[in-house]
Amino acid sequence: MIAPGKHRVVIKPNAPQSKIIGYDAERGAYRIAVSEPAEHDKANKELVRFLTKELGCTVRLLHGLRSREKVIEILPKKS
Repeated sequence: MIAPGKHRVVIKPNAPQSKIIGYDAERGAYRIAVSEPAEHDKANKELVRFLTKELGCTVRLLHGLRSREKVIEILPKKS
């Protein structure tokens, strides 16, 4: 599970299914596969949609709109 806060992620677009692959200690980033292609903002939207559903938290994309390396912010759940 990814904790609330800012995190680096590296995405792999066009995957068979969206999933969290794991943590890449070398890059200091989570590796995440997304099922959408990296065109017309589809992969970014799928990344946010998938993580929001998976984590049950609000997720925002802060940096890396046109890169596979991104910075996201996971906001804590409201009580």
